[in-house]
Amino acid sequence: MANLKEIRIRIASVSSTKQITSAMKMVSAAKLKKAQDTITRLRPYATKIKEITSNVSENVDASVSPFTGKRNGDNKLIVLITSNKGLCGAFNSNVIKKSISLINESNKPIDVLCIGKRGYETLKAKKYNVISEFNHCVDKISVEKTNEVAEVLMNMFASNRYAEIVLVYNQFKNAASQNIVAEQFLPMTLEKSSKRSKKKNDYIFEPEEDEILKHLIPYALKMQLYKAVIDSVAAEHGARMTAMHQATDNASEMITSLKLQYNKARQSSITKEILEIVSGAEALKG
Repeated sequence: MANLKEIRIRIASVSSTKQITSAMKMVSAAKLKKAQDTITRLRPYATKIKEITSNVSENVDASVSPFTGKRNGDNKLIVLITSNKGLCGAFNSNVIKKSISLINESNKPIDVLCIGKRGYETLKAKKYNVISEFNHCVDKISVEKTNEVAEVLMNMFASNRYAEIVLVYNQFKNAASQNIVAEQFLPMTLEKSSKRSKKKNDYIFEPEEDEILKHLIPYALKMQLYKAVIDSVAAEHGARMTAMHQATDNASEMITSLKLQYNKARQSSITKEILEIVSGAEALKG
């Protein structure tokens, strides 16, 4: 059994760790509230943008935009969105495993562009073909930062470097769980509405539909990437809050166990001292 000094040191160490995890839990809870509010407001807007784009494209040829329609070839790019920091449970490892699974399922090499340091470091260490990283996007999120990445991706697709670009990220569900999503980014699919009237057109467009789409599609793509990053960041804060909550509970249990162990060791030590005193007294009598 460990001596009393060693147990006291362990109790102090675990107590210090508990204070840190508890503080990190509260910080993550505050950040989660802000990120959750943002993604809750953004989702309906992003959905409406996609719906409007599809409606406008009803009577327009998909070739009007360089970002719609299939490309020749099978070069594929995965955009992996992770966090820059750890201590968030399986948040990063799960989405990295999903990306690796997609790469391994393909018969040809797949390039990866990483948004977030954790994904970049892991895939680089495993010798996957990571072509670029944009770690600054997940620190202080802004439309300008994600638009920069979206424009890089759109240029790669428009120049026929890649025939398909897929976003892989954690979609925020609630504080305790996330959905891993593999979502097609490019080519952009313009879904035809099944509920649309058979009448030729219900609206007069100014300018013409094809001109509107030339501006609307890039905007919709930028919004899609921005939403994916916001989703991932909200999921990250939820995962970290949950992980720190569990760590705090585990620390409390460990402290209770160590205190019990300390009391037993102290009782054993006192009993031993009493026996030594009694034995010494008996020896003096003899």
